[in-house]
Amino acid sequence: MSIVSREASTQTDKKPNHRPNKIKVSGVILVDKPQGMTSQQVVSKVKYLFKSPNHDSKKAGHTGTLDPMATGLLPICLGEATKFSHYQLDADKSYQATILLGSQTDTGDADGQVTAEAPIPLFDEVLLDKVAQQFLGAQQQIPPMYSALKKDGKKLYEYARAGIEVERPPRDIVLKAIDLQAIDEQQIQLTVTCSKGTYVRVLAEDIAKTIGTLGHLTALRRLQVGDFKIDEAIALADLEALPLEQRQIYLLPVDACVDIGIELILSSEQCERVQMGQRLNVIEQLTDKIKSYISAVIKQTLATDGKNTVSDQEVESASDDTEQVLVHEIPVDIRLIDEQGTFIGLGSVSLNGRLQPKKLIQL
Repeated sequence: MSIVSREASTQTDKKPNHRPNKIKVSGVILVDKPQGMTSQQVVSKVKYLFKSPNHDSKKAGHTGTLDPMATGLLPICLGEATKFSHYQLDADKSYQATILLGSQTDTGDADGQVTAEAPIPLFDEVLLDKVAQQFLGAQQQIPPMYSALKKDGKKLYEYARAGIEVERPPRDIVLKAIDLQAIDEQQIQLTVTCSKGTYVRVLAEDIAKTIGTLGHLTALRRLQVGDFKIDEAIALADLEALPLEQRQIYLLPVDACVDIGIELILSSEQCERVQMGQRLNVIEQLTDKIKSYISAVIKQTLATDGKNTVSDQEVESASDDTEQVLVHEIPVDIRLIDEQGTFIGLGSVSLNGRLQPKKLIQL
């Protein structure tokens, strides 16, 4: 489901030359971001490319910023798809980068000014493998000053440009895969898969320090966001070269960002009720598969929140009545589809059968 909706009109048009309601552009497009553009500039360009006298593409946003120097995968949500963009904001991401050893810049990349230099020790693949292993797993990282994070309502890079350094609390990150390969005596290729919130610029600086020198990024390319891969993306220039009708072919469905693999089928009457914001009792529609999914998510959520570990048996049938009520009332997001198999949005459902509409599409 992509460009198929028309904005509803609540008043009868009495003007004979009134233009028909525009088609709302909704969907996800995977763009290969060019170097030198900000992520927001790419979003603005995409909005323009899907705009026409008959099409409304005003509502759009990306799913995670890439620095102007960086290239690669930038998923952009349009229209109703923006309601579900947070699933990709939280997704793991993969990058390939080039680290130039021997110098450090104020921004951590080639766009900045060199602030310090250091000799480069000899290194080989054995050393690089050893260094890579040291960075695997959960750790903390201090965000760079040149970032869009805010302190006291002001972005950090605004402080940095004014020559002010402020304290930044470390953030929890996880490096799930990392590989270091020597390009030459001064450059290293870094390939990494990491959790949300990881700054590859800071990682590159830390790797250089571990080797015994300084370093900064000279190239950065995003290869993957969640299940989206760079080879599925279209270059911005190629998209611009196409006529509007062919650009629309590259739009993925509005729910392309949703990584929930379980769904609940609603009747036409139930669809009407959730569209009005009404809660439903769907206890009889909860299959064993759905119940198992809800239980698994609850178990993971409780463990992540640092609460007492809950076993599968305890989730299904807690021995303590109070705990049982609590567990069976915990809501879990689920995909909602109509009887024709069309995605209509997300709802929160608990093991007691209560379904609360959450984010529904209006196409």
